[in-house]
Amino acid sequence: MERVVITGMGIVSPLGNSVEQFWDGLSNGKSGIKAIDTFDVARHKSKIAGLVQNFDAEALLGRKEARRMDRFCHFAVAAADQAWADAGLSDANGNSSVSPERIGVYIGSGTGGIQTLVDQANLLQERGPERISPTLVPMMITNMAAAMISIKYGTTGPTMSPVTACSIGNTAIGEAARLIRTGGADVVLAGGTEAAVTDIALASFGNATALSTRNDEPEQASRPFDADRDGFVMAEGAGILVLESLSHAKKRGAVIYAEVLGYGASSDAYHMVATHPDGNGAYLAMKLALADAGVDPSEVDVISAHATSTVIGDRSETAAIKRLFGDHASRIPVTANKSMTGHMLGASSAAEAVALVQMLRHNLITPTINLVTADPACDLDYVPGASREAGLRVGLSNSFGFGGHNAVIVLRTYEE
Repeated sequence: MERVVITGMGIVSPLGNSVEQFWDGLSNGKSGIKAIDTFDVARHKSKIAGLVQNFDAEALLGRKEARRMDRFCHFAVAAADQAWADAGLSDANGNSSVSPERIGVYIGSGTGGIQTLVDQANLLQERGPERISPTLVPMMITNMAAAMISIKYGTTGPTMSPVTACSIGNTAIGEAARLIRTGGADVVLAGGTEAAVTDIALASFGNATALSTRNDEPEQASRPFDADRDGFVMAEGAGILVLESLSHAKKRGAVIYAEVLGYGASSDAYHMVATHPDGNGAYLAMKLALADAGVDPSEVDVISAHATSTVIGDRSETAAIKRLFGDHASRIPVTANKSMTGHMLGASSAAEAVALVQMLRHNLITPTINLVTADPACDLDYVPGASREAGLRVGLSNSFGFGGHNAVIVLRTYEE
């Protein structure tokens, strides 16, 4: 079977809208959490989020095209443009040497065009059905990000939009790797996108008491594994990677960043929103990913944790890691990027995959910031406060979503 490598990356995030800006923020322990200024939050319990800054959709797409897409599509196209260019899939004249039918697009979203739907629902109430946009449905459906990227680049290979809540990015990457391994495509753009920091979503999560209300200290609000955490922080953005068969990448002389070694998926079969307290589903997904990769637990050098900054989530993930890795668990650095970005929901694990690739490339583990007093039930090495230099070869990235969806990927530095 084909080996699968990563040859391009793109990102839009609260820490910046390029891989370089994103990595600079993560490696230096910066927070992208700020007070929400995009809508009125006076009556909301949580008033903070990880918002994408300095993003101009019209400059990217043109005014007419930008107005025909929801913000989640804007993010996806921007990240895909970066990844496509980074991978060198087109020449100076914009022509690609890759056969269109051999390129796939696997990009999902959790909520799709939620703001477009709300805006049109309000318009329906105020002005009646005659005023509803005929493009409402195509603008809101979650597969449209993948579709618009396929349309832009003329790719005619398999295109799909996984919807596995906050594990979307890893699901997309893992399923894309499977497609390439079995010869179904030479190249796949894979990842996730989300633009759910909206009035209605913030209210829903807030009323579920899931969000941090540390409104006076937004940069300190996301605190995975910390005893004083009070919930997660919503965020937005997109992360997209170019996956490619090794033989195809070498044939065209592509730069190879890392290799996708393994993928594991499972279901908690437990609760609509809560993870299993014992971390059973997380344990199984990690176990399957390592088995798929042919990697022994003792070979893992770093874990990128899902770590949303909720009590049950952080504790169950810690329990799952300790169960799978045994004595080695205490020796593996575990980092929580959401302490800096907030929770990008359907885009989170794709962004964290980009972060893990960068960690492997730079032999640098990003920190878990805001970890001051550890939860006694969370007793692993979470790399608190500042980045750490380390020789890295194999990294594991966790992602878990509402409904009990778990997806884990294993990446390795590229070796001949």
